[in-house]
Amino acid sequence: MSPCTLSMLVGSLMMGQADPAQDRAPRSAQNAPAVGEMTPESVEAVRRGLRHLASLQNQDGSFGRGAYSQHVGITSLCALAFMADGNLPGRGPYGENVRQALAFVLDHASETGLLAAEEGHGPMYGHGFATLFLGEIYGMTPEDNRVRDALVRAVNLIVQSQNEEGGWRYNPVPYDADVSVTICEVMGLRSARNAGIKVPKETIDRAVAYVRSCQNGDGGFRYMQVMGPSGWPRTAAGVATLFYAGIHADDSIDRGLQYLKLFASPQGAGPLQEPHYFYGHYYAVQSMYLAGGEAWLSWWPRIRDELVESQTHQGGWVDYQAGPAYSTAMGLIILQMPRRFLPIFQK
Repeated sequence: MSPCTLSMLVGSLMMGQADPAQDRAPRSAQNAPAVGEMTPESVEAVRRGLRHLASLQNQDGSFGRGAYSQHVGITSLCALAFMADGNLPGRGPYGENVRQALAFVLDHASETGLLAAEEGHGPMYGHGFATLFLGEIYGMTPEDNRVRDALVRAVNLIVQSQNEEGGWRYNPVPYDADVSVTICEVMGLRSARNAGIKVPKETIDRAVAYVRSCQNGDGGFRYMQVMGPSGWPRTAAGVATLFYAGIHADDSIDRGLQYLKLFASPQGAGPLQEPHYFYGHYYAVQSMYLAGGEAWLSWWPRIRDELVESQTHQGGWVDYQAGPAYSTAMGLIILQMPRRFLPIFQK
């Protein structure tokens, strides 16, 4: 058994609260591949997408332009898209792209632990994505001490900036919280824990309590603890948070999955230009993947085909808010989930 696999098994025991109902949980898609998950069309879409994404990298190794230039979070997502194809620093056709992205992220790792280069846009979003990236890199190349040092500091900053409600928000201070930032931090913590970095169980338990407190009666999740409407992107984030915290069979998950099926099911006609489409489906697909069973079997072909159909002739995907590097990376991470190369998507 590899150290990475062992750490993930330990992490599954340490990061969630024990629940006898988990023994009845459906088998996740992590270790139960379905037949025909990737089609010739989706394989070709990935090939074109990776080539296009590589063309968007800046000279300093970063990704993102305009208002989102030199963005640590977007750079990390782009690197993860290449890693989902099996590329690592110095290994694979896009290994150099990953190496340059890693160098950019590490060059912007502060002594406080914050991973940020850009100003504004809520640095804790980017910090969470960058922590996930470093966790995945370290889980696959544990001999890199510089990665480990930056990852440990990034984890400590997340732990220290958790607010009294149990969540996180835009800035690394423990003042307030929302569901959309909280999932970024929990997923980063999960990746780090899988790679063998210590994460306090109390931090995860408090995050679980916070996310539960944001669920409405209709099964959807609101943005913050204060009363507000449900929305499918934040519901996807809420369900994914519970899964990555080690909760696998739970009424909150069941109701959240049902809400997603009612309000976020892919239609197969290409994505509408709705706010947070890629962010929402990034977490919705992971939720269905971790739920496994019929949830994955019915959801996956529709989002796969929807993304294939909506790919631009250049090979990317379009998001008018955060830019093409962000949306192309998200689309590629989703389409490559069946490859199961990233440790976070393995059992």
